[in-house]
Amino acid sequence: MKKIVFTGGGTAGHVYPTIAIKEELRNNYEFHYIGGNGMEKNIISSFPDIKYHQIKTVKLQRKFTLENLMIPFKLISSIKQTKKILKEIKPDIIFSKGGFVAVPVVIAAHKLKIPVISHESDLSLGLANKIILHYCDKMCVSFKKTEEYNKKCIYTGQPIRNNVLNGNKKNIKNNFNFDNKKPNILILGGSSGAKFINEKIWENIEILTKKYNIIHITGKQSKNIVKHDNYFQIFYSENIGDLIDFADLIISRAGSGAINEFLALKKPMLLIPLSKKCSRGDQIENAKLFYKLGYCDMLEEDIFNNEEFIKKIDQLYINKNKFITNMTKSKVPNANKKIKELIEIRLKKEV
Repeated sequence: MKKIVFTGGGTAGHVYPTIAIKEELRNNYEFHYIGGNGMEKNIISSFPDIKYHQIKTVKLQRKFTLENLMIPFKLISSIKQTKKILKEIKPDIIFSKGGFVAVPVVIAAHKLKIPVISHESDLSLGLANKIILHYCDKMCVSFKKTEEYNKKCIYTGQPIRNNVLNGNKKNIKNNFNFDNKKPNILILGGSSGAKFINEKIWENIEILTKKYNIIHITGKQSKNIVKHDNYFQIFYSENIGDLIDFADLIISRAGSGAINEFLALKKPMLLIPLSKKCSRGDQIENAKLFYKLGYCDMLEEDIFNNEEFIKKIDQLYINKNKFITNMTKSKVPNANKKIKELIEIRLKKEV
């Protein structure tokens, strides 16, 4: 049986696509995961058929700090630790989802001549994947335009888990006291929630709940507990596919993993991307591309006002069929199958 090592972490967006690939590979491989002591460890712990190997990780910083001076030494230590683990596992291939967790794993694999297939979710490569690009065989990308970045890049689309693709709204109807005459809005801000979006929903809760049922995933870090008619707060959801299937509209951050799930399921979306104050601007790029393609409407934090927010939600619902039609016309590949094929093709070269 072939052995595959998965790696990547820092956010759930680095881990869930890996689960999608694991589901596609089924039981034809022995599965391992190399990661840090973060979110990736918690998620993978629920999969008994994946053996987890923990390493010390090095978070890459974009701004100069004294701590940055220690990064090369910490990275060298992580690479040595990873090489030892890889020599024990003897994997046939590595699948990297990127993030700072994956950097030492990919470099160690390259030194040991183990083939690496990586994946970038966003429109532009993050810092970690810019480093990983030098050491991997192929960089799968979620957006067609990203394929132009480098000859190693290949357009596969975004891997999506089966429980997202096959969600069933009937599974959650009994969990909420819905007003069946109102449309349903799902609001989410990524694996950790989104403080900005949460606050704006609560500021406008009276207006919103007069017209809509609201299911609001506020994130595990949220301290507020809000109760209101036609408003249902959840800190975290294991059945996100069911919730997406139930939603008529979605309000969300613009992480690539999430918005590509909404695209696959043809859900009209209002995207509020993370601002450049808190990120490198990748979510703004993602949202602008989806807006240009007619898949979503968007509202940036820097120009946010409540009146415009409500107006955009109402217009999104009125014009929902236009957005659904545009998304239906999109030619998005089946990333799960395409990445599986790339893995199998690369393994045949090793025979």
